[in-house]
Amino acid sequence: MFSEFGMEAFAERARVELEATGEHARERTVATRDDLTPQEAQVSRLAAEGATNQEIAARLFISASTVDYHLRKAFRKLGVRSRTQLARHVLQPAPSSDTPARED
Repeated sequence: MFSEFGMEAFAERARVELEATGEHARERTVATRDDLTPQEAQVSRLAAEGATNQEIAARLFISASTVDYHLRKAFRKLGVRSRTQLARHVLQPAPSSDTPARED
């Protein structure tokens, strides 16, 4: 995001600090624009499990407004409008290629 705003020094500092934790900044492309970031995915999973914004904030050491920000972005990216829909989307197990699809 810093790079998008032309703030290369801040982008480099963030990259170095992220790398120091053992993580790497993901490549931002048009194709990945609607993918959840790791933080959005973590906030979404906790919200889907029933945690409140305050509980998520305390657990992740971020503010409740940051939780809200990530949830708004995740809702948009996932095309959901409620925590119930979020839970269905986030918590449903991925179909296994080993298990044949059930016909109801």
